[in-house]
Amino acid sequence: MMAPSYAFCAFWLLVVAVVSEGFSQRPGMTLDCVGNVMKLTLDSALTFGRQLEVEAINGSQIVPLTPALAIQCGYSIESDPWGNMRLYTSLLSCFVHNHADAVFDIGLRLQLYGNRMSDDVLEVEKTCEYNQWASREILCERNFMEVSVHRGHHDIKQTNRVAAGITGFSADQQASTTLSNIWRMVLYTPKEKPMTLEEVQNAGYGISVTPTRLVLRSPYNTPETCIEDVNGVEMEVFKVSTYFKQAWSVTIIDTVVCCPTGGLNFTKEIITWYMPQYIIPLMTDPLYQILEMHMGIDGKRINHALMEARGYTLIIKELQIIISLPVGGPDGYYKSIVLDNEYHVTYSIEPMLEMLWLEKSEITRYKVHYPIVTPPEPRPPRVRNNTVADSEVFNIMLGFFLPDVELLNVTFSTGVMSVDEANAVGFNVQEHLFNNSSKAFSIEVPFSYPAVRRTNINPMKILYRLSLTFGLLVLPEYTPFSHAALVEATREDHTMLTMNGFCDEKNFYVIIGHQGQGTNFHVTVGKRELSADLYTEYRVKKNSCHMNMTVPYLAQDVIFERADQSSLRARIDVVISYNSWQFQNFSLACSFPLVMTECFANGSITALVIKVEAATQMIPSQLTLRDPSCKPTFSDNRFAYFSFNAISCQTTRKFHDGIMTYRNDVSMRNRTDFAQQLQNTTNNGPEYGVMVVCNYKLTETLAMMFSTVPQARGLHAAPGLGELHVRMRLARDASYDAFYVDEDYPVMQYLKHPLYFEVELMQSVDPRIELVLENCWASTNHGGSMLSWDLIMKGCANPADRYQIVFYPVVPDARVQYPSHVRRFKIEMFTFVKDDMPLHERISVHCETVLCDVHQTDGVCNAYCPLSMTEHVKRGRRNMGQHRMWVSSGKIFLSGL
Repeated sequence: MMAPSYAFCAFWLLVVAVVSEGFSQRPGMTLDCVGNVMKLTLDSALTFGRQLEVEAINGSQIVPLTPALAIQCGYSIESDPWGNMRLYTSLLSCFVHNHADAVFDIGLRLQLYGNRMSDDVLEVEKTCEYNQWASREILCERNFMEVSVHRGHHDIKQTNRVAAGITGFSADQQASTTLSNIWRMVLYTPKEKPMTLEEVQNAGYGISVTPTRLVLRSPYNTPETCIEDVNGVEMEVFKVSTYFKQAWSVTIIDTVVCCPTGGLNFTKEIITWYMPQYIIPLMTDPLYQILEMHMGIDGKRINHALMEARGYTLIIKELQIIISLPVGGPDGYYKSIVLDNEYHVTYSIEPMLEMLWLEKSEITRYKVHYPIVTPPEPRPPRVRNNTVADSEVFNIMLGFFLPDVELLNVTFSTGVMSVDEANAVGFNVQEHLFNNSSKAFSIEVPFSYPAVRRTNINPMKILYRLSLTFGLLVLPEYTPFSHAALVEATREDHTMLTMNGFCDEKNFYVIIGHQGQGTNFHVTVGKRELSADLYTEYRVKKNSCHMNMTVPYLAQDVIFERADQSSLRARIDVVISYNSWQFQNFSLACSFPLVMTECFANGSITALVIKVEAATQMIPSQLTLRDPSCKPTFSDNRFAYFSFNAISCQTTRKFHDGIMTYRNDVSMRNRTDFAQQLQNTTNNGPEYGVMVVCNYKLTETLAMMFSTVPQARGLHAAPGLGELHVRMRLARDASYDAFYVDEDYPVMQYLKHPLYFEVELMQSVDPRIELVLENCWASTNHGGSMLSWDLIMKGCANPADRYQIVFYPVVPDARVQYPSHVRRFKIEMFTFVKDDMPLHERISVHCETVLCDVHQTDGVCNAYCPLSMTEHVKRGRRNMGQHRMWVSSGKIFLSGL
């Protein structure tokens, strides 16, 4: 059993209620006279965050009630964690104005201190009438035991014997029983311990005399009290004999008070309080008679109907009185406490038992205010993981607590955060209150927070784990405790490994984002695992988050989907696996520029045959032209390369509309009738063949591409047509970074100063086209006649020009993607001369351009210039006559002449 604690609460305490001003009767404060005590109640709704000091008003004096003085003088205070306060004042206390033991004026002053602009003082006055004093009144308060007896009580004795060596007392003369006449006091521990009045008072005991009564008051657990077992109930006993002397007589008044300190039994549902019915230290005659018995709560009696409604019972047995109270009833409250950093709760309630009994014609009134606190019950907080993994945010709730618990901070592996700091970074810490007066705390932590650990259960499933510790406080004691939690969330993650890529004219570029997974996965390119040997071949580079590889489009692991007239459609397949489990595939297909057939002016023809994905039965080394003896010049498992003359290998020739066409066929069978071959099928699937066609028109050569086609389809090749644009601009210097705009013309320039021109093919993205400056000249209009001078003739600088132009090479940069589309040259500023006189007219520069194919070998597209010229020999370009264009500069004016 757990004995109640009678330690007196300090009169300085933090309350959750404040009385700002006013007198005794105001909302939230009540004063009640309940028998031999006055009860003051302060409701928590009146105050917030204030400290309270209680002082007694003693006439014109104000006396601060320290805990020790409150016990000596008969004051008891109790408050719950939320600031509801009860103050009990004995009507026989030191500072009560007593009118003949019938009317009692009580004055208190409440001083409230806090964070407001000024402190508040509230004076409380209450008058209680009480004239039903029994011969002996016993009051068991939470912090003191009090007994008062009528000075005409039967225990008052007169004697003629000499007391303490003093003789001469008259047997008939009644001794005066005032404090000044106290000769000595004997306290029983249970041994006799004589003490003087001063010694008794200095030991903390209270003794006073009212008009009709002697009052003694004792704290609990003092050296002069003793513990006795009374019918199975532990009780504390304070017994005193007080000796009064006057003249030659001595008057002895025996007093005893006995209060319970045990007698409790607890279950999770019921509190049982056992009280002896026959209290031996107080009773001497077994033939006593109980006149009244009442039960109450918080010092106030309750009737039978309310007892039944609240579930209270009072049973009188032969030896004991048994009171039962349900745990959690509305008259008590729960309180949080911390034991060994573990959260517990207790339930507190203060029942009252009041008895009136008759013994030997004397009546005793016995009242007990008995605060009960249940043993601490462990209430381990529970962590509820409300996380929805796809939200990528931990949603954690910790509960449940009583309202006196506050969340102070949260500790992660990265450090400690206060609640305000956690909210500032977006963790959304909240407090939740529920209808049953419990509370919980919640916090949201993103998966991306550094304290969250990430583990791959498998490549598609990620385990997120967060360890955190909640720092909490129990108010108003500010007792700290903590609760550690580990929460986990599993998420299907399709973005754990990301793959993307792009192509240029020569390579596939594949990027794998692995988010630090390192060697947890394996990469297969085509049918080969990405081993150390392939790292060099594919120029693999990796860091903590990405892996990059560069795969040439003709690499072994590349799959050819189809071959068109001027391009090859190829694909790279990349597979990521984990423990032999393929869980992510990536394919990148691009078209690459590739000349399949080249037709040269001297009649030679080359053809490249590629084994595409659909041609499963093709063996490149077994391919031949129509003439079976015309085999590939080179072949492997994917390519066959033929080089032959237009008049060999059974190549046919045909004329139509001025075009001469040469045709041959590539197949795997030595058949002369390729058309028949296209009509036959085998059990192994369709046969594939390639037609090689060259068309020659006058001096122009037009190359037709080949394509592998299923047996049931034919081959069709047609040249494409389009419209292209060329522009010419004047640069400000040789860097070609800045150009003159329309508003700058006419441009002023000094004689022999350089002019930097740039001619550019616009919009085209075909790298096989090369821009050629066939002819450029300068002109001016003088007197209605047009004068001109050649700068470039048939692709070369004018050999008759004294200051020949200078060609500048063009390299790719952020602006120039295709250098073959841009031509740059410099001339020295000059003027026209007529009749040995320089002309001041404005001049213009014009150029005739030709767009050439890079594979042509004759005409202006492959002009040979003298070695002194800076323009290199051009070859491998085809003159596309239909794309001959003229461009002109703005006006340029010679300055300084």
